This record gives sequence, C-alpha cells and structure tokens, in this order.
Amino acid sequence: MEWLTAPFEVSFVQRALWGGFLVSAICALAGTWVVLRGMAFLGDAMSHGLLPGVALAALSGGNLMVGAVASAAVMTAGVTALGRTPRLSQDTGIGLLFVGMLSLGVIIVSRSQSFAVDLTGFLFGDVLAVRQRDLYLLGAALLIALAVAALGHRAFLALTFDARKARTLGLRPRLAHAVLLGLLGLAIVASFHIVGTLLVLGLLIAPPAAALPWARGVRGVMALAALLGAGATFGGLLLSWHLSTAAGATVAALAVSLFFLSHLASGLRHRRTRPASVPAPEAH
Repeated sequence: MEWLTAPFEVSFVQRALWGGFLVSAICALAGTWVVLRGMAFLGDAMSHGLLPGVALAALSGGNLMVGAVASAAVMTAGVTALGRTPRLSQDTGIGLLFVGMLSLGVIIVSRSQSFAVDLTGFLFGDVLAVRQRDLYLLGAALLIALAVAALGHRAFLALTFDARKARTLGLRPRLAHAVLLGLLGLAIVASFHIVGTLLVLGLLIAPPAAALPWARGVRGVMALAALLGAGATFGGLLLSWHLSTAAGATVAALAVSLFFLSHLASGLRHRRTRPASVPAPEAH
C-alpha cells in the first residue's frame, strides 16, 4: 500500500496530480469533438503552433501561458480564415500554418542562450513543476471550457454530423467551427505545460477514443474520457516515481495504452455477444 501512496505524499506530486486531473477534464471536453470530427491533424498542428508565442514569452521574461494563448489565438484565426478559401483544402491550409508557425518559433528560440532548456520544456512538458497558481489557472480554464461546451453543444453536434442541417437550423456552422477551434486551443494551452506539445495528443485524443466503444452519447464519452485521463495521470505519475521515467511522457503513454486496451476489450465483447451463424442446410 505504501508503494501506491508514497509518491502522493510529496507536495509537488500532489500538485502534478491535481493539474493532470484538471487538464484531463478540459481535454475530454475538447478531445471528444476532435475524435468525432476527425480533427487529429488540426490538434497536432495547433499544439506545435504555440511555439512562437511561448518563445517570445520566454525571451522577454513573460508568462509562458500568455504567450501560448496568443499563439493559439493566431492559429485559430488563421485556420478559420483559410477554411473560407474555396480553392484551398482545409488540410493544406492547416499544414502551411503548422510549418510556418513552427519555423517562426524555432527561429525565435534559436536567438536565446537557453535554447535547449526552453525547447525541451516546451516539447515534453514538466508536470512536476506545476505551481499552485497554475492550478488556479487550470481551474479557470476548466470553467470556461465547461461553459463553452454546454452553450455550444447543440451547434457542435449538428456541425459534426450534418453541417448543412446546422445551417438550415440557424446554428451558424462557421461561428460554431471557430468557437470549437477556440475550445481546442484552450485545451492545448492548458495541456502543454503538463505533457508538452509533442505528447499533448495523448491526453487530448486517447481518452475520448478509448471511451467511444463504452459510452452512450457525446456527454457520456466526455465523462468517461475525463475519468480515463485522470486514471492515466494517476498511473503515469505513480509509474514515473518508481521507474524514474519522464512523468509527462509516462502519463501520455499510459493514456494511449488505455486506448488499445479499451478497443481490445471491446472487440472481445463483440465476439462473445455476436450470435452464432446458422449452418446452411445440406443438399440432398
């Protein structure tokens, strides 16, 4: 029992645990729509597009979270604008923004004396460095995400399954898409400090994807995804403590492992419940 509880008696691990719980809830709210709409590439592009803002904040001695929010806003506006260009596919526009923002960020960071340290923390996160004020910021971000998810649920649902019907219902799909991008940006900004931008998709996509075979309805997927993300956070921190591995990477790896276990168990369940085929009658 001591093996299970000992790590969480340390204050910085406790803060990491609560930070991971809050981020798991935020990612469940945004990640469910990412999974349902097949927006994984967009999530990856937006997470790497945070680098210029974070780099400028690091060079000027400012708050990294503020820099990340600024970059997320630029990415959201850019994706929304390029999405309205009829001759340019959405994937092409997202790819161009992805490369452009990442290149700009690397150029900015390369001007810093602490290039390696800044970039490593940005890419892989530092969940064990979560401070008390970070928890307050994450709590505020969760409240905002809950409000956006609740107010925009009907529009997001219509946009996901039938964008033309959303337009006929007066739900303004373009505005809904922009708001959904904002929710995605909020989740990524909240998560990059925990698992880093390279691994943010682990918490953003893996728990909702793992919840899909077991939950009924979008809200059910969100709730189960939040629980799975919290479980991955707890298990990842526990394993990281005892195995001396990178905490953020262990959390993300465990979240992905839960996805594979979920779909394996779902496949076995369907095999057991599938009715036996009736043999064809023999010809005489």
